[in-house]
Amino acid sequence: MKIALLQGKEQREKVFAQQHLDRLRKLGDVVVNETAGDPSEAQLAEVIRGADIAITSWGCGPLTARVLDAAPKLQLVLHAAGTVKPIITPELWNRGIRVSNATAALGQGVAETALCFTIASLKDMWRLVRETRDGGWGDGANVREVYGVTIGVVGAGKAGSHYIKLLRQFDVDIAVYDPFVTEAQAKAMGARKVTFEALLAQSDVISIHLPSLPETYRMFNRERFALMKDDCVLINTARGSVIDEDALVDELRKGRFFACLDVTDPEPPGADHPLRGLPNVVLTPHIAGAVNNGLRRIAQSVVLDAEAFMDGEPLAGEVRADQLHLLA
Repeated sequence: MKIALLQGKEQREKVFAQQHLDRLRKLGDVVVNETAGDPSEAQLAEVIRGADIAITSWGCGPLTARVLDAAPKLQLVLHAAGTVKPIITPELWNRGIRVSNATAALGQGVAETALCFTIASLKDMWRLVRETRDGGWGDGANVREVYGVTIGVVGAGKAGSHYIKLLRQFDVDIAVYDPFVTEAQAKAMGARKVTFEALLAQSDVISIHLPSLPETYRMFNRERFALMKDDCVLINTARGSVIDEDALVDELRKGRFFACLDVTDPEPPGADHPLRGLPNVVLTPHIAGAVNNGLRRIAQSVVLDAEAFMDGEPLAGEVRADQLHLLA
């Protein structure tokens, strides 16, 4: 069994620790790409030559027929990143090659960040920190506990469902909007399925976990913002394209609600963008997913799927051709 890690040296070292490579070596012969930068098609073909399993990551281009011809025995591609769209070609499906990604591992970090935003925002920590730094001592009049409030979750994929799992540790009402989740599935998660409009109207906190698709573009717009409660907390750790930022800025200038944005469209926003200066916005530089030591969680998920494949077990991150239209 030959396992080929196709990503460039720097990317591999960011994601994979020695312990992960050692576990892969217990499964077969491991070949790594020692070149710097993103691999070219020719480099991909060279590293993948004769492989049974290929591991890709950020920076890897499409696995074309030319690349796959170098590995006629290839059975599985493990993508040590989120969306597989940068590497997917029809040739993969035509040759019966299975594909898995690390979206669940990335989703855990995203969900944890969303929970952090949820707690800190309800506690009014952002304003109180500013006041105490400036010599004041806030009275906590606007502090709310993570208790007895309604949390709206928009999108119950890997990140959204893990956020729901974390929220189940609190005594809160969890509403979920996801057209691909049934009422029974929502109930099994610990949430109740609602319409998008009902979620907007009922929620004290709204956390967005949507992929960037034509159907989700500017899904949060002026009309939808008008349905939201005053003092609502809007959290976006998904993609900036799902929000109409001009409409959001107008609502925030009214002081109606608070926003925590880890993503914008484009990124980064201009130095003079209003989102950088409004007092009711927390803006972070797209760090909700795996960063620094969190990248090791991606490596762990890839190794676990490689081991599952060898044992004939289901793959936690498997992606099928018929799912691609739903993925970011």
